[in-house]
Amino acid sequence: MSRPYWAAVVVNYEAGSELERCVRSLIADTSAGGPPDVVVVDNGSSDGSVAPVERGLPAVRVIRPERNLGYAAAANLGIAASDAQVIAVCNADVSVAAGTASALLSRFASEQDVGAVGPLVRNPDGTIYPSARSVPRVRDAVGHGLLGLVWRTNPFTRRYRQLDADPKAPRDVDWVSGAAIWLRRDAIDAIEGWDEGYFMYVEDVDLCWQLRRAGWRIAYEPGGEVVHVQGVSASQHPYRMIAEHHRSLYRFATKRWRGPRRVLLLPAALFLSVRAVLAMAEHAVRRRPKLPKVTE
Repeated sequence: MSRPYWAAVVVNYEAGSELERCVRSLIADTSAGGPPDVVVVDNGSSDGSVAPVERGLPAVRVIRPERNLGYAAAANLGIAASDAQVIAVCNADVSVAAGTASALLSRFASEQDVGAVGPLVRNPDGTIYPSARSVPRVRDAVGHGLLGLVWRTNPFTRRYRQLDADPKAPRDVDWVSGAAIWLRRDAIDAIEGWDEGYFMYVEDVDLCWQLRRAGWRIAYEPGGEVVHVQGVSASQHPYRMIAEHHRSLYRFATKRWRGPRRVLLLPAALFLSVRAVLAMAEHAVRRRPKLPKVTE
């Protein structure tokens, strides 16, 4: 960490004006000694979101694989395009607050066993999003899966999302949200990058799990902040994204469960299939337009 130099990989798919806002916020954060080297990986967008970046920010490199590779594969492509010692991987609908780079890069400089750091994540309304979480035990995973759609503060979800932890206090966690995650080059190289078998969702859980298995720590550092709009890309294909989410959960279970625990895979597949259908139904009801009230 002899130089305050870092890179940022922004994965874009149909993010509209949020992409330019994201890139400009990254470039504006010079708190670590200078702006990052920014690489945008555009997963086959057709909304023209990349054009303002290319026109107004010529120093930003844009990589076009010409199709939607998924988040993990796009992240790997962007990471390979830079030789920075620290690389942030961000969603295109994230805005980075000034001072975030300094806060997060200082953790890598002072703690040599930290492999990944996540900042405090806020929703657009200013509320804090629980971005630092646990890898749930089977009991908590099932409880969260059953109750999370209708009772978002149930005890299983509280443990999984660490809702009782102080969001303003740094701590070690099992995983941090891939919406904005800073990675040590040596750590990400040690596990050979993100698992490209994930298209969307859970790739960040898997990444941090692999890092921890390799001996690296995962840190949550609220000295850095980002605002995450959420769902800008996923909202284009909501039902496919729900299906991908549950497929990714099953993939993670197949990697995590070994030995006798693999007998749980069949009931897990059935449970996730039912939950996916319920999640789609819940989305359809929530999005259904309300009938106008008739007054007499």
